[in-house]
Amino acid sequence: MPSSSLLCLASFAALLLLSACATAPDRRDPLEPFNREMFQFNQDFDEKIARPLAELYRDTVPLQVRKGVRNFFANLGDVIVFVNDALQMKWHEALNDAGRVMVNTTLGLGGLRDVASELGVEKRNEDFGQTLGYWGLPAGPYLVLPILGPSTFPRDTAGLVGDFYAWPVSHMEDAAVARGLGVLRFLQARSDLLGTESVLEQAALDRYVFVRDAYLQRRESLIRDGRSPTLEEEE
Repeated sequence: MPSSSLLCLASFAALLLLSACATAPDRRDPLEPFNREMFQFNQDFDEKIARPLAELYRDTVPLQVRKGVRNFFANLGDVIVFVNDALQMKWHEALNDAGRVMVNTTLGLGGLRDVASELGVEKRNEDFGQTLGYWGLPAGPYLVLPILGPSTFPRDTAGLVGDFYAWPVSHMEDAAVARGLGVLRFLQARSDLLGTESVLEQAALDRYVFVRDAYLQRRESLIRDGRSPTLEEEE
């Protein structure tokens, strides 16, 4: 067989191998066909609606104002962190996060400035999904939610419900203001991610698999507070 034919055959075999690796079934993702459809829906929504709005927000709102908005919502998020610290009986961390809320709400002018971080009070990450995992609820299958993106069912999906009710804005009497703050929070969060798309495109052979694996690994790391799983847990 000519060398050129051998080269073509080797290249074709390599492509088949890469394709098989990219589409191999994952026991964590039994809903993959549905999830891929929802992933594509979210990609289309982001491309046509979310990203253009986030770019408009970035280009029209001054940097210092956006920084204040980011700090304001981060301060409200620390309330959720504090609640979940308490539910996980992490009393030292609960005091840390309660201190952050008090300092930023008072000295930080309602949270517009992150004075706590300037004073060396660490910002942490806890949510109801992590709390459910802390108390032993399995993650369950991977699930892509519309607009909200990666999750698991039942653990992280149920956690989103808990986070919603712990979110202070959810209890505002003026529904219009609450919705407006929700939209502003979304725009700020999406604008903070502008520019990261190229990293994903360069790093991922299959964007869906890349996002899924990154999400699941990060969630388990958060639940374990960065500790490695034991051999029994891995099995």
